[in-house]
Amino acid sequence: MPIIRQLPPSVINKIAAGEVIERPSSVVKELVENSVDAGATRVDVAIEGGGSTLVRVADNGCGISAEQLVLAVASHATSKISDADDLFSVRSLGFRGEALASIAEISHFQIRSRQSDDEAGAEMEVIGGEIRPLAPCGAPVGTTIEVRNLFFNTPVRRKFLRTTQTEMGHAIEAFTRIALAFPDVHFTFAHNGRTLHDLPPISDWRERIAKLFDADLAGALIDIEGQDGDVTLRGLVADPSHSRGSNRMQYVFLNGRHIRDRALQHALGEAYRGLLMTGRFPIAFLQLNMPPEMVDVNVHPTKLEVRFQDGSRLYSVLLGSLRRKFLSTDMTARVGKADAEQAAGNSAAGGLGPNAAGSRVDAAHAADSELSDWARRQLPGGSNTATAGSQQARLALQYAANPRGIPPFKPFDDGRLTFAPSQTTAVAPPGDSTHAAPATTRLPGEPTVDRGGERSSTAPRGDYDLVDLPDLPPVPTSHAARASTPTTTPATTAVHPEVAASGLASAEFSTTTATGSATSPAACQTGIQLHNRYLITENSQGILVVDQHALHERVIYEQIRDKVLGGAIEKQRLLVPEPVTLLPAEAAAVLEARETLAQIGIDVEPFGGDTVLVTGYPAMLANLNPAELLRQIVDQLMSEGKTPDARDVIDELLHMISCKAAIKAGDRLSPEEVSALLEQRHLFHDTHHCPHGRPTALLFTKEELDKRFKRI
Repeated sequence: MPIIRQLPPSVINKIAAGEVIERPSSVVKELVENSVDAGATRVDVAIEGGGSTLVRVADNGCGISAEQLVLAVASHATSKISDADDLFSVRSLGFRGEALASIAEISHFQIRSRQSDDEAGAEMEVIGGEIRPLAPCGAPVGTTIEVRNLFFNTPVRRKFLRTTQTEMGHAIEAFTRIALAFPDVHFTFAHNGRTLHDLPPISDWRERIAKLFDADLAGALIDIEGQDGDVTLRGLVADPSHSRGSNRMQYVFLNGRHIRDRALQHALGEAYRGLLMTGRFPIAFLQLNMPPEMVDVNVHPTKLEVRFQDGSRLYSVLLGSLRRKFLSTDMTARVGKADAEQAAGNSAAGGLGPNAAGSRVDAAHAADSELSDWARRQLPGGSNTATAGSQQARLALQYAANPRGIPPFKPFDDGRLTFAPSQTTAVAPPGDSTHAAPATTRLPGEPTVDRGGERSSTAPRGDYDLVDLPDLPPVPTSHAARASTPTTTPATTAVHPEVAASGLASAEFSTTTATGSATSPAACQTGIQLHNRYLITENSQGILVVDQHALHERVIYEQIRDKVLGGAIEKQRLLVPEPVTLLPAEAAAVLEARETLAQIGIDVEPFGGDTVLVTGYPAMLANLNPAELLRQIVDQLMSEGKTPDARDVIDELLHMISCKAAIKAGDRLSPEEVSALLEQRHLFHDTHHCPHGRPTALLFTKEELDKRFKRI
């Protein structure tokens, strides 16, 4: 029969050490936090052998009196709280009183300390939890602690330590987190006698970040501020041109304490949605301040996680502050050293950096170099890929990227999407004339056109038939251009014969009105096309190189997102339900998410076994295979590990729709179409990045060009 025993203090401290002291970096963290809590203005950290041989932390804080040194290494002894009520208003980094006792139990521990009123300091050694007699010593005001031979009496834990280099990296990370949180403290860090960091106190947080990381990153940081009552946010976030393959460069400090919180990390990801490519994470340095009564820090042994009284409030403050800042900031990627490094990093990660756009293809844009299946199905006789590509470029551009040339989206009274009535010439979207029942297979909002390109006057309220594609007229670039008598006249410019032969002679870089005054960029944006892939234009800062596919994809995405999320999605019932066979786990996930799928227009029913039936389908996706789409959604359902929010599913669908509908790299555009597309950059907020996070444009500033041409 088992016997219940009271554990001896030595075993209790070893158990506590297993929770609190995971590796040498844990010792660095606990000791440096104690130094900061002691009011130190300088903290010197030195380690040897990655910290397993020696960890020394010296500070100039308030110190410990000789009669309290023994109590300092006792279990659950602390000066930071006095009763249970203090746990709900913790203002210090430490409060449990376990750290020194746990460290002293598993190492050769030595502490020397002196207070300002004492004539001499005191020294004490603890070997494996056994306290040696105190002795007087000479010491400056403050405390110095040396921890040698960590885990010497717990070999099981010691054998799990990694290489010296790995343990040193963890120790530097623990040091970095505290050094970032307290820029007014002088910190130093040395390994094996070599100083790695010497961080004097500073007033500008960027200087501390530049010292710990690099100056290029510090220069690409954007100031963030936000407030909601007594909750304040301030910090720095990186321009999307700087990102990482993990979230390790997200530093969030709550009242000076470094924390990890999934909700705040999710808010960061949402703020950067559409600005970073898949698999890339933002860089952020954020300081949150709130009354300590609003947070419980006593929920994790290492105090890395906390519990908020109102977590949604912090989420809103962070997300709202970031989005407002991004919308008011020019996020266009600039060409320079940082961009070259970012391009190299993205290429190494399999992404598509600014300088690698022509040579590497991201998975989300794999169809850029060839006509998509959707385009081929839409075009009559879609086997002629070359002709189809040219037609598709014009159709998609005029259909979705030129609201001045066609009527804008407008919801029906019953929530369906159509085009607003207009007296102007409208261009038909891609259509499929092979369907027997065109009324059930059109894209929402498709206007009827005859072979001359005019809208049918007999079509009721957007119920349009699909016909063969007409020869398309040029896209007008302004309201005045659609008038019978043009009010703008292109500037007369001498054109090089090679430029004239290329057909781009009319795409001059500037235009003037009839009175001779220059038009604004938003009103008349002109440029030229290079390699059927990039558009070249100018602005007041320099030269812009635009990726035609990425920009058009963003334009289409922005045009349809608000319309779809703001009302009901037009749905069509399938005459013959589509059976889709899935894996058992996939079928279960689909059926569990039936309500979410119904919100985006996809109706599914069980069919027996691992097969489900697709009975309803969004009308906007009439030309996509239901089984293929459902499998793409299943991948997202399974990767989330839970039923995702309907908004996230819809957003992924819109990414796919906009990518397939946009013009592709390799599509030839007329000068009028180039101008029409460039004008869209000024009509939406986030046109500096496509929905998948690729930059839509690179800016070569005048200063950068002068530097490259050795003019400065």
